[in-house]
Amino acid sequence: MLFSFEGPSVDDLLNDSLEAVIAAGEATRPSKGATLELYGCTFRLTNPRARLSRSSVRGLAFSPLGELAWYLSGSNDASFITHYISDYSKYAEADGRIHGGYGPRLFGSDRQAQIHNIVSGLRANRASRKAVAQVFESADLSQGYLDVPCTCTIQFLVREERLQMIVFMRSNDLFMGFPHDVFAFTMIQEIVARSLGIEVGTYTHMVGSLHLYAKDLGRAKLFLQEGFHDTLGVMPAMPGGDPWPAIKELLLAERAARSGAALSPSLDDLPYWKDLALLLQAYAVRDSVDGLEALRDQFSTDAYWTYLRARIDRLTVLRQQP
Repeated sequence: MLFSFEGPSVDDLLNDSLEAVIAAGEATRPSKGATLELYGCTFRLTNPRARLSRSSVRGLAFSPLGELAWYLSGSNDASFITHYISDYSKYAEADGRIHGGYGPRLFGSDRQAQIHNIVSGLRANRASRKAVAQVFESADLSQGYLDVPCTCTIQFLVREERLQMIVFMRSNDLFMGFPHDVFAFTMIQEIVARSLGIEVGTYTHMVGSLHLYAKDLGRAKLFLQEGFHDTLGVMPAMPGGDPWPAIKELLLAERAARSGAALSPSLDDLPYWKDLALLLQAYAVRDSVDGLEALRDQFSTDAYWTYLRARIDRLTVLRQQP
């Protein structure tokens, strides 16, 4: 049986697909542990800006944004991403790099900057069907690397004067990986759309092996028990015009946040991007209630406050414990 899921937010997609995997998933035991698996699945997110979960179980903003910055930087340096997602340390090669890192494959000069080439190609021919970035390649399997890409291809299509995006995954961890993937890829979709001067369309996510690890089954059930979430919690629209100068500023801000430095005043005139930089600053002070509280009034929107508040609530509970 083939499974297809469609909804206006990542939480809608998670809710429906988790129910399906728990009810109909086949028990499998691949190399990383026991799973329940569906295969040949398709997701369609009708509002790509509703890319952040609003749940208390999977409502994450910091680590997905950190992972996106890692991609955009063109880096596969393990020390960059382990700041946000410590589990990546298990996949670092002896040279301190993550072989399967998407940054060099999508944005690095040694990969001919695939995303930039796609933007140029779509500017020349809006009807093109060749705007495809190749992520996974056969050579990834030949050397016994600790990590190889789960993403095979990313395709962009300009149809109905909107940028449609189609991603094919060979494998996708539904509970942990899927929310991060949707966030990063739809952000890239919006970046490319702004580069072309058009709006985003729908986001389509196709998966060969969609699986839920047995170790995450309990938390998946907690997510489902929360019920459906507010779908108004969408990110603001990315500003029009060329986004790449602002992305450079964001990456400088990410580096500053990771090293404990303050934000540059150069972001003051870029409120959308400054808000993302403030999220990275919030992660840097994630263990300080006062530090998190101090950042609230610096945001231009309340869209991200729920994630800071959730962190503050957790810290407050920890403080009250004997």
